[in-house]
Amino acid sequence: MAYTDQLLSTPTAASAVLFGIVVMGICIVLRLSHGRRAMQQPPGRAPLAHPGSEKAGGPCVSQEIYKTPTPPPYPDWSVVETKPLPYRAFRYGPKYQMTMGLRTIHPHQWIELDNQFPKYHADKAARIEERGDKCVKTAPEAFDAAIELLEELTDYLPARYPSLYKRTHEGIDNLWSGESFNIVERPLKEDPMAICARLVQDDLAVLLEQPDGQYRLLAGSILLAGFWRLSDKFGMTLSDVHTSGDVPHFREKLETGMNKFFRRMKCDTFHARNNYFFQVDDCLGWSSSMGDEDAQEVVRGTAQKDKAIEHHWFRSERQTLRRLPKTRAVVFTIRTYLVPVTEMAREPYVPGRLASAVRSWDELLSNYKGKEEYGAVLLDYLDEKHKEQVDNGLDLEKEDEVRSYPW
Repeated sequence: MAYTDQLLSTPTAASAVLFGIVVMGICIVLRLSHGRRAMQQPPGRAPLAHPGSEKAGGPCVSQEIYKTPTPPPYPDWSVVETKPLPYRAFRYGPKYQMTMGLRTIHPHQWIELDNQFPKYHADKAARIEERGDKCVKTAPEAFDAAIELLEELTDYLPARYPSLYKRTHEGIDNLWSGESFNIVERPLKEDPMAICARLVQDDLAVLLEQPDGQYRLLAGSILLAGFWRLSDKFGMTLSDVHTSGDVPHFREKLETGMNKFFRRMKCDTFHARNNYFFQVDDCLGWSSSMGDEDAQEVVRGTAQKDKAIEHHWFRSERQTLRRLPKTRAVVFTIRTYLVPVTEMAREPYVPGRLASAVRSWDELLSNYKGKEEYGAVLLDYLDEKHKEQVDNGLDLEKEDEVRSYPW
C-alpha cells in the first residue's frame, strides 16, 4: 500500500504573518459555529467536535466530524432464511503470501448478520454470564469509545436490518428476542461492550492511540474467539497482541506496515480482511484443541491427532476495521464462521484450491495453524474430492469465471 506525503513550500515572513492572521480569524468563526451546533445535540450524545477528527476522511479543518451514512435495508434479509455468506479466503500455492490482506468495503457492509444469529446470540449470552470480564471488559479511558461504538451500532442496525431491530428514543429493541437496550441511562446496566456483543454476531475489539503513537487494546468483547483470550491481550499494544500469539513473520513482514496503516486510517474508509484455520471439534467459543480455557498457559497439542475427517471443521473470520469519528478509536469486528470440511468440499473447485493453499504453508505457519493435528487426514480427503470433481467434468480453466476472492 503506497502513501504520498505532500510537502508545502515555506512562505515569506510577511506572507506567513498574513496567513496566520487569516487562519486565526477563520478558527474563531468556526469555534463559535461549533459551539452553537454542540448545544443543539440531543441528550445523551457527545458533542460533534473532537480535536483531530475528520470530515470525509481528511484532516478536520471545519471542526465537523464524519457521519456514518445510513445504510439501506439488507435485501430480503430474514433471521430464518438468510444464509451465511460463503467466504472461502484461500488461494492456490505454491507460495503463501503473508500480507495484511485488506480490501476496502462500503460502510453499508460494515456488519453482516444471517440466520445463525439466534445461535450466536445464545452462545454469547451464556459466555457473558459464565465468564464475565474474562471475555468482556472496558478500561475507564476507553469508556467513551465503547459508548461511541454502541451508538454507531444503534444507528446502523435498525436501518440495515429493520426486521430484526427497531430504533427507540432510549436505544434499540431486538424484535426477535424481545430485548430492549437503554443506551442513554447512566450508569448502563452492563458494560457497553457487553451490550454491543448482544447486538451482533461478531466479536469486537477497540484500540486507542497512546501518546507514544502505539495503539492499545482497551475495550473488547471476545466471546467466540476459539483460540485466544481477551484476558491475555487486554491492555497490550497492537504489536504485542500479535507477537504474544506468535503470529508468523509478523516482525519482518507486517509490523511496520500495520502500525503505519493504523495511524493513517480515515473515518470514511472501511476495510475488511479474511483468514482461516482448521479445528478438530465443533466448538465455536473455545476450541478443545487449545486445552483448558482457564489454564495458566494456552498451548496447542491437546487435541487427538488424525481424527476422522467428519471431525474436521473449517474456521474462518471476516474482520472489519474502521476508525470512530469522535473518539478516534479503531474498531475491529471479528465474525467467525464454522463449517464442516465434508460440507465445504462439495463446492466446485474448493477441495483442490484448499489443498494447494494448505500445502503452501511454511513450517512457521503450519505450526501456528496446528497442521500436525489434522494435515494428513485433511489433505488425503481434499485430494480425493478434487479428483472426483475433475473426473465428473469440472473445467479447471473456468474457475476464475465463477469466483473471486474471498468467495
